[in-house]
Amino acid sequence: MANITLKDIAHSYTGASDNPADYALKKLNLTWRDGGAYALLGPSGCGKTTLLNIISGLITPTKGEVHFNQEDVTQLPTEHRNIAQIFQFPVVYDTMTVFQNLAFPLKNRGRTKEEIEPRVIELAAMLGLSDNLYTKAQHLTADAKQKISLGRGLIRQSVNAILFDEPLTVIDPQLKWEIRSQLKFLHKQFGFTMIYVTHDQTEALTFADEVIVMYEGEIVQVGTPEALFMRPEHTFVGYFIGSPGMNIAPCELQGDTIIVEGYEIELANNYPVQNDAVKIEIGIRPEHLDLSAADTPGGLPVTITKVDDIGRYKIVRVKLRNKEFNVIMNELSAVTGDKASLHFDTSHTHIYVNDHLILGEPK
Repeated sequence: MANITLKDIAHSYTGASDNPADYALKKLNLTWRDGGAYALLGPSGCGKTTLLNIISGLITPTKGEVHFNQEDVTQLPTEHRNIAQIFQFPVVYDTMTVFQNLAFPLKNRGRTKEEIEPRVIELAAMLGLSDNLYTKAQHLTADAKQKISLGRGLIRQSVNAILFDEPLTVIDPQLKWEIRSQLKFLHKQFGFTMIYVTHDQTEALTFADEVIVMYEGEIVQVGTPEALFMRPEHTFVGYFIGSPGMNIAPCELQGDTIIVEGYEIELANNYPVQNDAVKIEIGIRPEHLDLSAADTPGGLPVTITKVDDIGRYKIVRVKLRNKEFNVIMNELSAVTGDKASLHFDTSHTHIYVNDHLILGEPK
């Protein structure tokens, strides 16, 4: 296992260029510590797989260096990096049994039968493959084949890192939770460095101790699931994390007051003047908004346009003049008709200048 450090990494599929727009992966610096569980999260095309393939050696970056511990491995091929990579679609040998598939990476490295057999049996049990251990892979379902693929990546105990590139895409939804739980258990059991690429926030937040959020080739925030939810550092993080995501609205900022759709809201903090701002926005999660009866003092007058009953709670869409907000409510018993008052929890109202979070001073 190893600490993995990326130094000034950037990549363009069309070759070196002075134009930042040519880079699928823009300049970044990042370190993954030995034994950590990480997720690379972002929409399709944001650079997640490119970054993963640079770590594994399938891509040589246009700029920068990759270090495993203190060793520069930027130019080393994949086979010399001692990593395991699990891809989106199962990579197995259909004519081999489950046992033979799992044993293959160890057999290929000259391990003895006495070393291989107990390791395969142990891992098969952890992955729920014991009953099919001597069944050929061609007779198994897609999710069982992906479990084999996961097992092939996990079978070696001395790898520098295990890289997962959206490994649960072909897995039935009801089995995804089970396999994520198994991966978490295996991580705690063996202490592998694991890096998990996904566009699914649930997968990322339930798997990783730390999540790296990517957007348009850049890393916009690195943090724990709680930090990403409670204090997004970029408007994209607020929008992408959560269901529904953070409400983002244009506003004017005047010290400790914002003006949204013509209404003033006094904030808990005081903010400096933003003379160079291209845009100023507020961000507030649906969980931190509340509704009361129309004309309640301190509330903003809104019209309810839609209510989605999720069972445990309701998602209420309201309109404040020309801007819509999502509000999460347990009950709407205090509201009658389609008119209501909207209340902001100002301790959880964030200010973004040019998409980036700024911090104010407590009054």
